[in-house]
Amino acid sequence: MNFYILTLFPEMVENGLNTSITGRAIANGHISVKAINIRDFSGNKHGKVDDYPYGGGAGMVMQAAPIYDAYQHILASTDKKPRVVYLTPQGKVFNQDMAKDFATEEDLVLLCGHYEGIDERVLELIVTDYVSIGDYVLTGGELPAMVMVDAISRMVPGVLSNEDSAATESFSDNLLEYPQYTRPDEFMGMKVPEVLLSGHHANIEKWRKEQSHARTLERRPDLLKKNKD
Repeated sequence: MNFYILTLFPEMVENGLNTSITGRAIANGHISVKAINIRDFSGNKHGKVDDYPYGGGAGMVMQAAPIYDAYQHILASTDKKPRVVYLTPQGKVFNQDMAKDFATEEDLVLLCGHYEGIDERVLELIVTDYVSIGDYVLTGGELPAMVMVDAISRMVPGVLSNEDSAATESFSDNLLEYPQYTRPDEFMGMKVPEVLLSGHHANIEKWRKEQSHARTLERRPDLLKKNKD
């Protein structure tokens, strides 16, 4: 899967994603991440890509032309028009189902805004999806883009060394993941549940399902409502 990230700060994205699981996935060829500097398409020697908003108001607005030209640069290297995600607080809130959906794409473009936003005209021309990672405002779209790449990559075959991991993590079947334990079997007077030491796989599976349900009921009861729906 190919990720194209349109950004003013490519080094931020590259440094964050070239580590851990995403870094290994890139090195092994399961995904590719290309951070494209919008300033390279500014058309002026200073790399200026913003200007004052028409109608007045605080802050600056990113111009349409550099973003559109950067997008055209991506199109020149792909076989078909990719989905383009604009990271914005005005978008639908990102979740696991969306990660699975985006993971089916061969190419995905993530557009990172800055300042007071982006000229609406280029959004109308190229954006297919408006996505937020939560109901709060960040300085720019780079952190949300990195969050999305991490979550989506986990759904791509070969990225996780244990293919069962993605199926048993939190939000699978709208349930939170069960508690996990490792050695030693006693720490600060707290013991690992006996069932996990029993070697009885059916009982362990039953315990894990019960724990997932109980934890979801306690911490995220809204997810259980989704199961009923």
